Amino acid sequence: MDFERLAELLYPDITTTPEDMEARFPRRELPEGAVVTRFAPSPTGFVHFGGLFPSTVGERMAHLSKGVFFLRIEDTDAKREVEGAAEGLIKTLERYGVSFDEGAVLDENGKITYKGNYGPYKQSERREIYQTFAKSLVQKGLAYPVFTTEEELEELLETDKKAEIKNTDWTTAAAEKKAAQLKAREFTIEDVEKNLAEGNPFVLRVLSDGDGERKVKITDLIKGNLEIPENDEDFVLLKSDGIPTYHFAHAVDDHLMGTTHVIRGEEWLPSLPKHIQLFRYLGFKLPKFMHISQIMKLDENGNKKKLSKRDMGANMDDYTRMGYIPEAVCEYVMTLLNSNYEEWHAQNPDKSYKEFPFSVKKMSVSGCLFDFDKLNDVSKNVISRLDARTVTQKVTEWALQFDEPFGKALEATPDFAERIFAIGRGGKKPRRDLATLADARPYMSFFYDEFFKLEDEYPENFDRDDIKKTLVTFNLSYDENDDMNTWFDKIKGIADSLGYASDMKAYKADPSAFKGSVADISMFIRVAVTGKMNAPDLYTVMQILGRQKTLERIDAMINSL
Repeated sequence: MDFERLAELLYPDITTTPEDMEARFPRRELPEGAVVTRFAPSPTGFVHFGGLFPSTVGERMAHLSKGVFFLRIEDTDAKREVEGAAEGLIKTLERYGVSFDEGAVLDENGKITYKGNYGPYKQSERREIYQTFAKSLVQKGLAYPVFTTEEELEELLETDKKAEIKNTDWTTAAAEKKAAQLKAREFTIEDVEKNLAEGNPFVLRVLSDGDGERKVKITDLIKGNLEIPENDEDFVLLKSDGIPTYHFAHAVDDHLMGTTHVIRGEEWLPSLPKHIQLFRYLGFKLPKFMHISQIMKLDENGNKKKLSKRDMGANMDDYTRMGYIPEAVCEYVMTLLNSNYEEWHAQNPDKSYKEFPFSVKKMSVSGCLFDFDKLNDVSKNVISRLDARTVTQKVTEWALQFDEPFGKALEATPDFAERIFAIGRGGKKPRRDLATLADARPYMSFFYDEFFKLEDEYPENFDRDDIKKTLVTFNLSYDENDDMNTWFDKIKGIADSLGYASDMKAYKADPSAFKGSVADISMFIRVAVTGKMNAPDLYTVMQILGRQKTLERIDAMINSL
């Protein structure tokens, strides 16, 4: 076979060479040990929580090593492309601390633009580059065309597409496919000329020299040392429209863009033999691979399952709607990525998660378990560390979008809201009332007349006369100028007068000697003022509500008893 002639027949318009491309994209000049990583999604809708994992890992590895992190848009499947999805992806990732040094970025008008010297950063615009290397492989006898009808081509590509990520049987292949592969290799230059003259489409396939019975060794930075069967499949490199498959684009793009570490999900492990072979064919240095385990969650039966796009929390937009602040989600992701993050954070409570010395070696081999309870716990800590003004701003902004009546109430009296959020804030052990911004309304709505309601009833075991006497006596004695000790001494006095223990130690020593304790007397007042059995510090609540509002609410409860 005259491979030079075959290459000219297939790609007559390609005059560039691999050497030209190497000159166009010179090696990066970076500090010793600098890592170059990329996030290369196919934006087809919302950003999945699973996408935040590899992008966070890539961003951390690159920036902690003073390297480069870039965004490449893999838009080779035009049928799946969704208008605006790429812009949405960039906005979402930026919201969660993932920023790019190169590639696709947003301008001041929110439109995609590109920066960096290794573009185009959109695969559909790199056709000449791919075809240059494809022509070179044909010239070397390492790739060949397969002509088909349109119907056959669609069926063939669909089969290949499924095999790309779903075929986990590395050692065997269907006998029919093997026979078809051998048959496809048998053609002449005349056959090619005839098909081209008739305008028949073709895909370009690699001519595999692998043997599925032989093993190739490689070290994955997460999975460790692996032995996997060689690739013996003539997989597609270029589709009939000249656009590459993931396999070919990955090899060409990551080489020319200087990617040192390829970070992707473990579902791509079955394709690794293809990529090892392809990098060898192209004469490229193999990057380091990291295959991240799937994110799991427990189903209703307590069994682990993959976090699917239909699960709550899979869509990153869910977190905004539910009221999670980005910093909390980012810290939660770090707890999943590195097992020692929480220990570090406990020792460095005031430092950003971006100062954490992230390590690939601490990543889980078996996968992470998504847990809303854990996320809420992390989020409570994050929000508790914010100052009152910041919390007020964040809750107000969120509520104006997702709970407008509440948002407008906060917006109308920001100083009042800030005083509420300041309760128990600061110090070594701040209150942890809010896991999300959405928790603010149930936490503090009783401060506002339009939202106030009696949520908790008095327990049946307490005498209604005692409750009424408590409220009447408190109203008569309440002075908003009292300090906390004086205020509480009055409550203890009410307890003693009604046969309730004012001394908790005495009550615990002999509960039967009393009707109850001063805690119960406080509860009688708390329910009247807040409508709840549990609420923030009652003295502070009354100071914020003011004397008139406090007494009005107690009077209303007296009249209802």
